[in-house]
Order: sequence, then C-alpha cells, then structure tokens
Amino acid sequence: MLAPQATRAFRQDASSKGTLLTPKQLLYYHHRAPELITKDFRGLSRLPQHLSAIIELKGEERGTVRLESLMDDLAELAAWCACVGIPLLSVYEKTGILKSYIPTTHRTVSRKMHSYFGQTVPSLQIRAPHVPSFLNGDASEGSESLMPSQGHLSILLLSAEDGRSTLVDLTKTLAEMSQKGKLSPHDISLDLIDTELTESVMGEPDLLVLFGPNVGLQGYPPWQVRLTEIFHVQDNSGVGYQTFLRALHSYAKAQMKFGR
Repeated sequence: MLAPQATRAFRQDASSKGTLLTPKQLLYYHHRAPELITKDFRGLSRLPQHLSAIIELKGEERGTVRLESLMDDLAELAAWCACVGIPLLSVYEKTGILKSYIPTTHRTVSRKMHSYFGQTVPSLQIRAPHVPSFLNGDASEGSESLMPSQGHLSILLLSAEDGRSTLVDLTKTLAEMSQKGKLSPHDISLDLIDTELTESVMGEPDLLVLFGPNVGLQGYPPWQVRLTEIFHVQDNSGVGYQTFLRALHSYAKAQMKFGR
C-alpha cells in the first residue's frame, strides 16, 4: 500500500522546470516505486534495448560535491532503466571522471537500486572501454559477463577519448596493417570498421537522450549514432524523470526510416 503522499504529490524534479506536463502526469510522484514507474510505460509499442545518455559534470559545484552529484544522476537514471526493463545503459560524460571511480560508482548505483527495489535488486555491472568490468561489486573480465539478461543491468561509461580519437586510431591501425601487407585494402569496409568499434567501444544505441541545456554531442562517439534516435528537451537543466519519461514515449512513437 503506497503512502498517501505518493499519490498526491506532484512529480517534479530539477529538470522539469519549463516542461509541459499533462494533468495525468501531475497526479503522482514516482516515489521510488518501481510499480509506479512501470505503469508510466505500460502500453508502449517498444522500448530501447540500449539507452544512451549524455550527462554533464556541473561546473558550479566544487570537488567531491560535483562528483557525488554526477554519480547520483547516473544512479537515478540506472534505477529508472531497471524499473522499465532496459538492459543496457551507456552514459557519456566528456571528461571521463567516472572511469576513475568505477567501484565507488558501483556502490552508489547499488545503494540507489536498494532504495527503489528493497532487498531484491537486479544484478548490476559497470564497465568502460579497455577497463575491467565490475559485476555486483567484483572485478571481472570477459565478454560473456557483458551480455544483459533478465533482471540485469549493464552500464557502460563513455568519455571523449572513446569518440573521434578512437576512430582516428582505428583508421591509422588499418592503414598501417594494409601498408605492411597484413590486411588487403579490399578487406577494409564499413562492416569491418563497425565490428571493430563495436568490440572496442560499443554498438549503436537505440535511443540517445541529451540531459544538458543545449543540443550538442560534446564529442560523443560519432560512428555509433548514425541511426540512433536522439531526444532533447529545450532548456533542460539536468537529469530528470520527466525528460526520461518523454524520451521513451517519443521513441515508441518514432518512425524508423532507413535509406538504401
């Protein structure tokens, strides 16, 4: 039985300022209740299997406060994905500071999961390109553990070094291999590049949500967004549930058209 305030309070957060909400959306706050969040997305024709997000390190805050705020943003987003059933979340933050604190980030996300789900929480894995993954608090390696499964959330941390520079490095490597006769020029194709980038960084997300105030990819891996649906709310001030809600509803209604 939900507390009365869970059904009376407005669903509102820092990023909802200036966001138009329907009367139905204003009826209740999700109150960290997975059943209420699940209800918000019931009936959607489809959900992204790989959701990606661009979040920002807030410049007006200092030191550990900035880092803690960034981790909390990630943790909230992870909890919402787990409630909806999205198995893979990639989070891009330009500086890459979270990559240096993967164990701490894992603990922060785990605590947030417990605040939503109680004692029974989905298994959680956090990883970054070229960095050993953390699965339920233990360092692990190997591609088998990276496959999302029922009741499991994989989080991939990305930064600017995983974008254009990775593509440039791959181009140089392929050129050198071709010059040394280790790779035929005829074997260099879009499929090969796509395979290499998928293995070294990630595959293409279904949906990319921009949580900043402006439309900008900030160095996000360019190869991986060729067919990705991108969502942004004007004057958005940070990670918030309303933006997440609107992004998934917009994705479900979008018509995917692929050119030849």
